[in-house]
Amino acid sequence: MSEPLLRLDHVSKTFARGGFFSRRRIEAVKDLSFTIAADKAEIFTIIGESGSGKSTTARMILGIERPTGGSLQFDGLDVGALNGHADRMRFMHAVQPIFQNPFEAFNPLKQLDRYLFLTARRFGAARDQAEAERLADEALRKVGLSLAEAKGRFPHELSGGQLQRVAIARALLSNPKLIVADEPVSMVDASLRMAIVNLFKALRDELGISIIYITHDLATAYSISDRIIIMQKGEVVEAGDARAVLAAPQHPYSRQLREAVLTPDSPRALAS
Repeated sequence: MSEPLLRLDHVSKTFARGGFFSRRRIEAVKDLSFTIAADKAEIFTIIGESGSGKSTTARMILGIERPTGGSLQFDGLDVGALNGHADRMRFMHAVQPIFQNPFEAFNPLKQLDRYLFLTARRFGAARDQAEAERLADEALRKVGLSLAEAKGRFPHELSGGQLQRVAIARALLSNPKLIVADEPVSMVDASLRMAIVNLFKALRDELGISIIYITHDLATAYSISDRIIIMQKGEVVEAGDARAVLAAPQHPYSRQLREAVLTPDSPRALAS
C-alpha cells in the first residue's frame, strides 16, 4: 500500500488572544486526522460554519499556519517544518490554493496575463515568452476561457466567475497534485456556482487532481464530494461518504446544518 498524498495525524492549532494580562488560548482545530490517497484523485470536503476551524485547517495544509500539535505531511514533506528554498518550491509546485474572493487574489492595478506568465515561468517550466503564452492559454482553455479573453485585462474587467476561473487556471499551471479551495464559490453568483464546482469534478476526473473543498454550502458539497468531514468548534463531529452523511446525518449539528438549507425539494434531492 502506497503512502498517502496528504496525511493529517492528530493535528491541532491553538491561538493566543488578548493582551498581556488577559491572554487566553483558543483551540481553532482539535485532534484532526484524515488522509488523501496518492493513487486515486478525490474531492474531500470540509464543511462547517464560520469559526468551525475549516479555514484554519486549509491554512495549515497550505503551510501558511503551523500546527501546534500533531503531524501534517504532504508527499513525504513535513508541511509544518518546511525548510529551505528547494523544499518550499517543491511543495508550492504540488499544492495550489484557490481562495474565497477572486478580486482579492489579484492586484487591481496588474494585468491578469502577467500573473499567468510569471507562474508559467516559475512553475510551468516555460523557457521563453512564447511558451509562457502557450501554457497560459492551455490552462485557461481547461477552465473554459482563453488567453485572448484575459490578455491585457485588469481584474475589474472580468466578472467574478471569470476571475475565479483565471485563478483556477493559474493554479493549474504548476501541474499540482492537490488544490485547496477555500470557499471558492461563496463570492460568485448562484448561476455560476455549479459551473465552477463541476469544473472541480473535471479536474479530478480528467487531470487526476485531488481537491480539498472547504465550504458551508451543503448543496454543492453533496453534488461534487467523494468524502466529507463536518467540523464544529474545531472538532470533527461526522465523517464518511459524502452522500451517505448528507442524506442521513447522525450528529445533531450535522442535522442542524442540513435542516437550515432544506427547501421543499431537498429531502427528495438528497435522498436520490
